[in-house]
Amino acid sequence: MHSVMRRFARGLTLALAGIGFGATAQAADDYPSRPITFVVGYAAGGATDIVARLIAKSVSETLGQTVVVENRPGANANIGAEAVARAAPDGYTLYVGSIANTINRTLYEKLNYDFKKDFTPVALLTTIPNVLVVNPKLPIKSVKEYIAYAKSHPGKLTCASSGSGSSIHLSCELFKMETGTDILHVPYRGSGPAVADLLGGQVDSMFDNLPSSLPHIQAGKLRALGVTSPQRAPFLPDVPTLDELGLKGFSVQSWFGLMAPAGTPPAIVEKLNAAINKGLAGKELKTSYEKAGFVMPGQPNTPETLGKFIDSEIDKWGKVVKSAGLKVQ
Repeated sequence: MHSVMRRFARGLTLALAGIGFGATAQAADDYPSRPITFVVGYAAGGATDIVARLIAKSVSETLGQTVVVENRPGANANIGAEAVARAAPDGYTLYVGSIANTINRTLYEKLNYDFKKDFTPVALLTTIPNVLVVNPKLPIKSVKEYIAYAKSHPGKLTCASSGSGSSIHLSCELFKMETGTDILHVPYRGSGPAVADLLGGQVDSMFDNLPSSLPHIQAGKLRALGVTSPQRAPFLPDVPTLDELGLKGFSVQSWFGLMAPAGTPPAIVEKLNAAINKGLAGKELKTSYEKAGFVMPGQPNTPETLGKFIDSEIDKWGKVVKSAGLKVQ
């Protein structure tokens, strides 16, 4: 009797597992059957928003379904991230994560989500350098002059950012540490409004993500002094790196990756990853990236490689935040 019951229980377990697998496979086969939403944790106009809209258009064309970009700015992208962390893990609500989320994990004393545990990586979208830009009305034409101006006006020179803890903010903090300068940080709810005030002269400078400042640099409305990447940006070949200018080892590169809520079926994650990589390999997106100042991610660009990269970023920025003594309640 016991042997019969064991065989029955085992058979029931396998049957239920088969039903679950079949349902998951069916869900992946039918996906997407309705519009998909990409949530951006910043205001429109910044680099995160720009890349989200480019990828949304590409994925929409590949999957044959509308992809909507929804801006939910605030708390250095934490509001948008928390909303997606709580969303149904069905592939219809996704998050455009960034370097800021790996910084936030240490920077904030309390978060209502865990970027590592509450999300499933889908694909890396791009990497970009930051660029130190100033309003042309300032009497500053080089990094050397920027440092001299900051030292002669302690606490007066302002440096805008897309939010406390963003790579833009951390670039400024690292610069201050390396140069011994006292520069006033002014956080905004995204690069868009920060750049708008920089153009208007309400703030003096910014270590902005290159794509959102590039058009203004090319138009002569902002002056680029240096880039934060180890190599010069191909879009600004005449602008030196901070490393070249004497800040040896100075390196900050922003990145953006698509994330799904934890528990999203692997088949759906793989389908999204394939759609993104197909778009990245296409001529249209490559051209758009070149015009915007985005760098194509390396291959293989898998959920697993993005997951490992995120782990390394969490470790790296955790050390920087603690060393700088930064903390947000």
